[in-house]
Amino acid sequence: MAFDDTFRISSHGVIFNDAGQVLLLKATYGNCTWGLPGGALEPGETIHQALLRECQEELGTKVHIEYLSGVYYHSAFNSQACIFKVQLTQPLIHLSEEHSEYAYFDIDSLSAVQKQRVQECASFDGNVVSARF
Repeated sequence: MAFDDTFRISSHGVIFNDAGQVLLLKATYGNCTWGLPGGALEPGETIHQALLRECQEELGTKVHIEYLSGVYYHSAFNSQACIFKVQLTQPLIHLSEEHSEYAYFDIDSLSAVQKQRVQECASFDGNVVSARF
C-alpha cells in the first residue's frame, strides 16, 4: 500500500435478544439498508472507542463489549469491518436521525455476508476470524 492510499475501517456490534435474533438498524441515508449498529472510526480512535461511540450515538444507550469475533475485508468498499459481540446496558433504544427503525431478525433471514459475520460471532471459540468478501 502506498503512503497516499486510503481504506476504511469500522466497528460494528452484534446484539442478540433472548430469542437469539440479531438487532439491525435501518439507515436513513444511502440505500436505506438494514445493518448492524456501528460505523467508521474517527481519526485517533481505537476500534473499541469507535464502537462505544457509534452505539451511543445510534442507539441512545451504552453497550458493554464482550469480545471481538472477526475482522472482515469488503472489497466493494476497500474496508475492514471489526465485528464485536456486545450487550445493551439498558433495554431502551432511542434511534438517532441516521436510522428510521430497528428490529430483531432471525439469523437465517440475513444477507449472506451479514449471516456469516453474525454466525461466526455467535459461535465464537476464543479465536478471532477473518474473511474477505
